[in-house]
Amino acid sequence: MSADEQHFQVDLRGVVDLLSRHIYSGPRVYLRELLQNARDAITARSEIDGAGGRIRITPLSERSDEFVLRDDGVGLTADEVGELLATVGRSSKRDIFDLPRHEFLGQFGIGLLSCFMVADEIVIRSRSARGGDPVEWSGRTDGTFTVSPGPADTPIGTSVHLRPRFGSEDLLRTASVMQLAQTFAEFLGVRIDVDLPGGGESRIDRAAPFLDARSTPDAAVEYGAELLGTAPFAVVPIDAAGTGTRGLAYVLPYAPPPGSHQAARVYLNRMLLSERVDDLLPEWAFFVRAVVDSTALSPTASRESLVEDDALENTRADLGQAIRRWILDLGLSAPERLAQFVSIHEVSLKALVRHDDELARFITRWLSVETTIGRMTIGDLVTRYPSVRYAATVDEYRQVAGLESGAGPLVNGGYLYDSEIIELLPELFPAVTVERVDVLTEFERLDPPPFDDRPSAISLEDRATAALSEVDCTVIVRSLELEDVPAVYVADPAVLRRIDRGRARGATGGLWSSVLNTIDDQTAAVHEDSATSARLCLNWANPVVQGLVRTTGEPFDRTVQLLYVQALLAGHRPLAPRDRALMTRALGAMIDLSARSAD
Repeated sequence: MSADEQHFQVDLRGVVDLLSRHIYSGPRVYLRELLQNARDAITARSEIDGAGGRIRITPLSERSDEFVLRDDGVGLTADEVGELLATVGRSSKRDIFDLPRHEFLGQFGIGLLSCFMVADEIVIRSRSARGGDPVEWSGRTDGTFTVSPGPADTPIGTSVHLRPRFGSEDLLRTASVMQLAQTFAEFLGVRIDVDLPGGGESRIDRAAPFLDARSTPDAAVEYGAELLGTAPFAVVPIDAAGTGTRGLAYVLPYAPPPGSHQAARVYLNRMLLSERVDDLLPEWAFFVRAVVDSTALSPTASRESLVEDDALENTRADLGQAIRRWILDLGLSAPERLAQFVSIHEVSLKALVRHDDELARFITRWLSVETTIGRMTIGDLVTRYPSVRYAATVDEYRQVAGLESGAGPLVNGGYLYDSEIIELLPELFPAVTVERVDVLTEFERLDPPPFDDRPSAISLEDRATAALSEVDCTVIVRSLELEDVPAVYVADPAVLRRIDRGRARGATGGLWSSVLNTIDDQTAAVHEDSATSARLCLNWANPVVQGLVRTTGEPFDRTVQLLYVQALLAGHRPLAPRDRALMTRALGAMIDLSARSAD
C-alpha cells in the first residue's frame, strides 16, 4: 500500500472550528471521545472472538513526547481505514444533525475530529481482529491525510497517537488525563490503565454505586454525600425500563433556592454524558439530585445533553412516578419522616402545587398552615374542619384571631402561597368549603354589651376615644368570649396601609412625603363615606375594662392609652414615634400617680 497524500472530503478547518465553538463545550472532551471509541471497539471484538477488554493510556511526560491511547478492540482493516477515516466528514455530518450513531463507533467520525482541538496531527495504528495487515493512518489539520502499512508488530486493536498543539500540552499530561478519565469513564466497566511518569500504572475502574444500591447501600449513601457535599436526606431508586434508565435520586437535606432546578448526572452505557442534564426529571422534582445510567436515551451531537424526543419524555414521566411513589410510601410507612421532608422543602412545594395539578393531588395534604389552634397539616385540617376559614394577610389574621371565639380554627393565609393553597382546597377535596374572612366583617359579628349596660358602654367609648385622640383611634366596646383579652387593635387593610404610609412619610424626604400625601388625599376622596381610623375594641367581658367604667380623670386616660399600646404589641404592630411617646407619658403619669398615692 502506498502512502500517497490524500485530502479529506470536507473543509477540515471549518469542521474543527464548528466542533470547538458550537458543538463541544471545550477541548477536554477529546479523551471522552477516544475512550468511547475504544470501548465500542472492545464491545465489537467480544462478538467476534470474545477477547479484548483493556484500554491503556500513556500521557505526555518527560518519558514520552506523545500521548498514546491503546485498546485491544476489533481494530480496523486497510479498507475500513480508507472508507471510514477518509470520509470522516460524512459521519460527522450525521452526528452534527443529531442522527443516531452506529451501535459501535469504530468509524471514529466526530470523535476522531475532536482530537484536532488538542493536536495538529493524529496518527492511528490498527490491526483488525477479522484479519489482514496492520495499517497506519496520519491526518493533519491542513486537511490532508496518508494511509500506509503499519508496523509489523502492531497488535490487534487500535492506538491513537497525539502530539500536542501549542497551548494544549497540559490536557495531555498525566494529571489532566487522570482527572478526565475518572470523570468520564470511572464506571465504564472496561479496564483502563494510565501509565505514571515515574513508572508503574494507575487503574481507573470503579463499581457504580448508583446501579447497585441494594447490595451496597452504604456505598450509595457515600456517593450521594460526595455529590451533594453532605449526607442526603434519603436515597430513592428510580428507573425507566423502556429506555434502560436506572439509578438513584438523592433527596436534598436542605431547601434549595426558590426557583432552582436540580440537574441530573447522566451516564450513557456507563460513560459520563454530563454532570448537569436539566431536563431528565420533572420540574417539580427540585428537591432531588439524580444520577442515572441509560442504554437507550439519545445524546446530541456533542454528547453533552439528551435529545428531546418521546423516549426522553417517557423516561421523565417514569422517573417522576418513582419519586412520587417514594413520597406516598413514606407517608404510609414513616409519616414522621415525611413531615420532616415537607418541613425542609415546604415553601418550594407550595410554590409548585399552585401550578402542578398532579403534584398538588398527592402532596398538598402533607403541607402545613398556621391556625388559631396551632400549626396543622392541611390533611388534618380538612379532615377535622371541612369548613375552612382563612384571613388573606398576616395583619388581618392577627386582628381576627384576637376576635375569635374558638368556633373552629382560623387559617393564616398571609404567608407565602398559603392563601392560594387554601383557595385550591375545594378542587382537591370536594367536600371542603373555603371562606375568606376580613376584619370589618368579623368585627360586625361581635355582640355589643347587654342592653342594660349600653349607656355605660357608650360613655366608655366616648371617654376612651377622647383619651386616644392624638393617635387617631376610635374606641368601640364589644363582648368577646376571650375574657382574659382586655383590648384588640382593629383596622381594615385600607386603614393599615394609610398608617404604614404615615410611618414611611415620617422617615422619608420631602419628595416621597409629598407623593404619600397625594395617595392619602386620593384614598380619602374615594372612601370619604367610610371610617378611616383604626379602632381599639375594648372587651366588655374583661375585668379591667369593667373597672374603667368606674374610673375617671388622668388614671382613666393613662390606662386606656396603655391598653392601646398593649393591643398594638399583641397584634404584632410596630410602634410609631407618637405611639412610643404616648406610652412613655402614660407610664410616667402612672408612676407619678402611684407615688402621690403613697404619700
